[in-house]
Amino acid sequence: MAVEEEGLRVFQSVKIKIGEAKNIPPYPGPNRMRDCYCTVNLDQEEVFRTKIVEKSLCPFYGEDFYCEIPRSFRHLSFYIFDRDVFRRDSSIGKVAVKKEDLQKYHGKDTWFQLQPVSADSEVQGKVHLELRLSEVITDSGVINHKLATRVLECQGLPIVNGQCDPYAAVSLLGPSRSEAKKTKVKRKTNNPQYEEVFYFEVTRPLSHTKRQFDVEEEDVDKLALRVDLWNASNLKFGDEFLGGVRVPLRVLGQAGVHDAWYFLQPRENGGKSVKVEELGSLRLNIVYTEDHVFPSEHYTPLRDLLLHSANVEPVSASTAHVLGEVCREKQEAAIPLVRLFLHYGKIVPFISAIAHAEVNRTQDPNTIFRGNSLTSKCIDETMKLAGMHYLQVTLKPIIDEICTEHKSCEIDPVKLKESENLDTNRENLRHYVDRIFNVITTSGVRCPTVMCDIFFSLRESAATRFQVDQDVRYTAVSSFIFLRFFAPAILSPNLFHLRPHHPDPATSRTLTLISKTIQTLGSLAKSKSANFKESYMAAFYDYFNEQKYADAVKNFLDLISTSGKWDQKSIETPIMLKEGFMIKRAQGRNRFGMKNFKKRWFRLTNHEFTYHKTKGECALCSIPIENILAVERLEEESFKMKNMFQVIQPERALYIQANNCVEARDWIDILTKVSQCNRKRLSTYHPSAYLNGHWLCCKLSADTAPGCTPCTGGLPANIQLDVDGDRETERIYSLFSTYMTKLIKMQEACGSKSVYDGPEQEEYSSFVIDDPQETYKILKQIVSAVQTLEQQHTKYKRDKFKKTKIGSQEHPIGDKSFQCYIRQQSESSTYSI
Repeated sequence: MAVEEEGLRVFQSVKIKIGEAKNIPPYPGPNRMRDCYCTVNLDQEEVFRTKIVEKSLCPFYGEDFYCEIPRSFRHLSFYIFDRDVFRRDSSIGKVAVKKEDLQKYHGKDTWFQLQPVSADSEVQGKVHLELRLSEVITDSGVINHKLATRVLECQGLPIVNGQCDPYAAVSLLGPSRSEAKKTKVKRKTNNPQYEEVFYFEVTRPLSHTKRQFDVEEEDVDKLALRVDLWNASNLKFGDEFLGGVRVPLRVLGQAGVHDAWYFLQPRENGGKSVKVEELGSLRLNIVYTEDHVFPSEHYTPLRDLLLHSANVEPVSASTAHVLGEVCREKQEAAIPLVRLFLHYGKIVPFISAIAHAEVNRTQDPNTIFRGNSLTSKCIDETMKLAGMHYLQVTLKPIIDEICTEHKSCEIDPVKLKESENLDTNRENLRHYVDRIFNVITTSGVRCPTVMCDIFFSLRESAATRFQVDQDVRYTAVSSFIFLRFFAPAILSPNLFHLRPHHPDPATSRTLTLISKTIQTLGSLAKSKSANFKESYMAAFYDYFNEQKYADAVKNFLDLISTSGKWDQKSIETPIMLKEGFMIKRAQGRNRFGMKNFKKRWFRLTNHEFTYHKTKGECALCSIPIENILAVERLEEESFKMKNMFQVIQPERALYIQANNCVEARDWIDILTKVSQCNRKRLSTYHPSAYLNGHWLCCKLSADTAPGCTPCTGGLPANIQLDVDGDRETERIYSLFSTYMTKLIKMQEACGSKSVYDGPEQEEYSSFVIDDPQETYKILKQIVSAVQTLEQQHTKYKRDKFKKTKIGSQEHPIGDKSFQCYIRQQSESSTYSI
C-alpha cells in the first residue's frame, strides 16, 4: 500500500531471513531445554510468527518473511518466546531496530544480541500537546506565572492484553515540585481524543526589573513537564505504562507557546538490570526497501528503452541486458525486469531474444542454461510469479500429506535408526516419488500459457543450434521445469508458499531425497546412476530405471513446450488462495439473532469465500466470488476495533477483523483481485458500519442507501500477478543509479573495443559487448534517463527537507530530534520567571 506524498507514492517493504538463535538461557528446571519461536513485529504489532523449535537452546528457524508495510512505524522488532508445558508463552528477549537504522544491516547476515523485555520499554504511539505560559497578577499585586497544558489526543497506542483504555497523567517537574493530574479514561480506543487542560502555578515574584518569563539559566534546565500514558487495567497488578514524554519548558521560547506532537518514549530506568550476553543472540538478514514513485510520465524515457529491449540488435546492446551486465548479482536485475515485462505483456519476446543469444554462445549442448545467467534468472523469476498457482494445484496436496504423515523414508544405512527397517523406508520413499512424478507428468494441461510460450522458444532455439543432439530440445526445457521449478519447490515448500513454515528435520530429509530423485528423472541424462554421489541413491534409482518414466517425461515436456495450442488456461479445480483465522461479526441473516463477534476459519479459493467454525469443518457460510461487490477497509470507530475490513454483498456486508495490519492488507488485496471483474461491482461504499438505525459515516437511515465514498481503484483481476509498472521502473532506475560507475566503465569498454582491434583489456573482459557502437549509443541514452530521474529525486528531497516541520503530526519530536526542533525555531531564547 502506497502513502501519497505531494504527487509521489511511497512504498515500504521488508524481506527478512530469520536464521537461528544461539545461547538462549536454559530453563530453570531439570529439563533445561526450551521450546522457542520468534515473532516479527512492527512496533508492538505482531505480523509473523515462526514455527516452534522444540527442546533446543540454539533453535534453527530458517524461515523467510516478506511483506508490504501498510503504515508508518518506528521499530522493526523480533521477539524470542518460550512455550512451557502448560502452553504459556513467556518472552526471553528481543531485537529492536529503529527504522532509520535498517539500512546499516541491509542484506547482511547479522548477529543481534537479545535485549531484555520489560513493560516499561514496550512503547509506541504519539501524543499531541499544547503548552502556554501566561502572567497572572494576584489580588495582592504579586505577579505569578501559570502554565496551561492541553492534552489534545494520542495516536497508535499499543493494545495491552486485547484492550486499550488509556488516560494521561501530567506533572510539572522541578527541583522541589511534582504535581500530578490525570485525564479521563477513554475506553476501547488506542487513538484517544482528550482535549483536556491542566493548570500549573509557577510562582516566582519578580524581584527585579526583567520582563516576563525571564528566568535564570540554571532554573530553566530544572523545569520540565512530564506526560505519561497509562492503560486503566482491572487486574490486581495495576495500570500498565504505555509511554511518556518529558518536555523541558525552554521549548516555550519568546512567545511562551508550544504546540507539537511527541513520540512516546520508554520510562527512564524502567527495565531490570540484565546482562545482555545472558539472553543469547539472533541471526537475521533484513532487506528494507522504500520506493519513492513519481507520476508515470517521469519514467517514460527509461521505460521505453527497457520495453524496446527485445527489438534491439544485438540484444546484448539492449537496456535490459545492460542492467544484467552492471548489477553485482543477475537476480537483482531479473526481479524488476520480469515484473515489468510481464506487466506490459513483453516477457516472452524478451526472454526469447536473450535465450537465443545465450544458446548461440553455448558450445556444448550438455551445458545449456547451466550457468546463473540473466536468461536463467529471468526464467526462474517468471516461473515463480506465473507458476505459483500451478504449483499449488499440482504439488500442495501431496506435500501436505508428506508433512502430516511423518513416515520414515531414510535410505542411508549410516543414518538409519535402530527401530527403522531399510526396506520399509525404501517402499515409503518409492511410493512418494511415484505419486509426485505422476502428478507432475500429468499436469501439462495446467501449465500457464506464458511458461509454455517460453519453453517453446527455448526448445526451438536449442534444436536449431544443436541439430545433431536429439535430446537437447528436451533438456533445454527440463533444466528449468524440473531442475529450477519442481525440485526446489519440493525441497523447500515454505519458499514457494506450499507450506507455512520450514519442515521439521525428518520431513526435510524425506523431501530432499524425493527432490533429488525427481530432478534426476526429469533430466533425461544418459547415465542415471552416475548422477548420484551416494551409492544408496544409485541403488534406489534402480526402481525407476524403466523406459516408461523417460517416455512420461518426454510426453510432458512435449506438451508444455508446444505454443499456440490453447488459449489462456481456465482452471476448473478450485485454487486455495489464502486461509486463516479471523474474527467476524454476525451478518444478521437471522433478524432476531445476536450480532456478536466470533473467531472463524476463513478460506478463499478462486470460486468462493467461506468461513468455518474451525479448519477442516464444513462451511458455515459460502460467498460465491461473483457476489462480492466490493472489499474495503472499515473505519476503526465503527466498533472500536483495529484492522477491520468489509466484504460487501448484494444484501449485506460481512465485517471482519484481521489479526494485524499486514494480514488485513493481504486479505483486502487478494479478495479485490479475484472479484475485480464482477459485473456488478460497486462504485461507492460506506466506510463506516450501519449501527443503531443509521450509517455512522453519512448518517442516512436507510440500510440500502447508496455508498457515500468512492470505492478504491482496486487491483488487476489477474490473480497470479499484481505489478505496478512505475514502481518496477523506479527500482530499475535505483539499480542503474547504484551501479553508475559500472555503466561509465562499460562505456569506456565500448570505446576500447571500437578503437583497438587487439586483445581485450582485463578490466573490461567481464562485459558482453557484441556491437560496441550500438551498445555505446544505448548506454548514453540510459545515463541520460537515469541522470534526469536523479535530478527529480534530488529536487524532491530538497523540497521535502524545506517543508519538514519537526513537531508536526507527520514528524513528531523524538529522542534524537529535540535539538533539531530547538534549532528550527527562528526565535529561540531562554527565559526567567
